[in-house]
Amino acid sequence: MKPQKRLGQNFIKDLKIIDEMLSAADLTSQNFILEVGPGKGAITEKLAPRVKNVLAIEKDKNLVKYLQKKFKNQKNIKIIPEDILKIASSQLPAASYKIISNLPFYLTSRFLRIFLELRNKPTLMVLVIQKEVAQRICDQPPHASLLSNSVQFYANPQIIDYVPKSAFYPVPEVDAAIIKIKILLKPKVEVENIKRFFQIMKIGFSQKRKQLHNNLTTGLHISKEQAQKLLAKSRIDPTRRAQTLDLKEWKELYEEIKKLGN
Repeated sequence: MKPQKRLGQNFIKDLKIIDEMLSAADLTSQNFILEVGPGKGAITEKLAPRVKNVLAIEKDKNLVKYLQKKFKNQKNIKIIPEDILKIASSQLPAASYKIISNLPFYLTSRFLRIFLELRNKPTLMVLVIQKEVAQRICDQPPHASLLSNSVQFYANPQIIDYVPKSAFYPVPEVDAAIIKIKILLKPKVEVENIKRFFQIMKIGFSQKRKQLHNNLTTGLHISKEQAQKLLAKSRIDPTRRAQTLDLKEWKELYEEIKKLGN
């Protein structure tokens, strides 16, 4: 089974990494696990004896056949030939579940957006992703980003360990990290319109080097004075930049903008 570069396949060859992932997942015998991109089944093999069910989603048709043959006698493993980005919600577990994945690096942002915005979110995700992306997800003000705020709105992320690129076959161009993302029961701040909340945040981050009032002026099509007034009402210094704001401050700004009907 040769890894497919077009699918971003880099198989883990250091089994200690798998042990770290499973330890971070706080597994119990009653857990339902969604595994994304099982590859040749190295994680699946160690995972299945420790949990109730494993639903493995694999896009590579050749690997699907290989996995179905490899695990044909294990009743608690189900292999689904599907693209995780296109999977229907009806194919996902209806009950509480966790996600474990050595995720193709190029999928990370879209994957997180899909699963963090689902109605039936996982309770926990343990992922192997690109090191720099894991660090960005965990960043705090004054180094926050749209990505870190998007994840931390829904969850508490934590880097468990760093993984050298030599631990994979074939060797990727960058190092990786094991990240644990614990999903909150409710978002960190409560807003009426989540989509609009993130639209405003996206405007704030549109040009990171510019002060926040400049981005609001352009993005909201208002005057500089109006933008400065909005920030003053939100108790935010207009000379600050988007990466210095925390989620509570973004909420304050969202509420003031909502009053304008903008």
